[in-house]
Amino acid sequence: MTRLSVNINKIATLRNSRGGNNPNLVNMALDAERFGAQGITVHPRPDERHIRYQDVFDLKQVISTEFNIEGNPAERKFVDLVLATKPAQVTLVPDAEGQITSNHGWDTIKHQAYLKDIIAEFQSAGIRVSVFIDPIEQLVEAAASTGTDRIELYTETYASAYYTNREAAIKPYVEAAKMANQCLLGVNAGHDLDLHNLAYFVQHIPHLLEVSIGHALICDTLYLGLENTIQLYLRQLQPA
Repeated sequence: MTRLSVNINKIATLRNSRGGNNPNLVNMALDAERFGAQGITVHPRPDERHIRYQDVFDLKQVISTEFNIEGNPAERKFVDLVLATKPAQVTLVPDAEGQITSNHGWDTIKHQAYLKDIIAEFQSAGIRVSVFIDPIEQLVEAAASTGTDRIELYTETYASAYYTNREAAIKPYVEAAKMANQCLLGVNAGHDLDLHNLAYFVQHIPHLLEVSIGHALICDTLYLGLENTIQLYLRQLQPA
């Protein structure tokens, strides 16, 4: 079954809005695990507007499921953080500084040499690497040449078109996942997946290993509670 990694950035955003430590990020992560999450994802940015670098060290000490750190390796501070904490997985995302949220994947052809070097650095420390990528077969094939272990399919375009024509929306993702499978790459996915569009996506993407969900899941938590929300998302991941 596809695994659920809960992105807790929005919890940190709420905490930071008032200072102090309420809500407690570490406790929320532990609760998410207790309620069934199979991983915890964080995306520290240089301005630390949500996840702080110290949060990563604090979480590493207590998380018992898979720990996934997302970010742009162009920042050496980020690279050093990942190497110091050694998560199970690092997901490389080409965010610009100050960007509100991720909005595109890597050009794995243009940045081939750079990605090869940084991926090798993380893998030498025993960290699995995933590369954030748009659902384009040529980019998936080029990603395989970088030596990455996995790709994470950027799913905003799927989510945006889901209600208009879900069959057309899913098609490039199916083809990209098939290419990844042929290239022996693991497939993750994330961005704007929610309780409405998740099951259809999971049912159509071959060998989908993991989804990382933050914004929608935390929004649902405000209405439904964390435990109930996580269980509802896990239910969407069940085989049809």
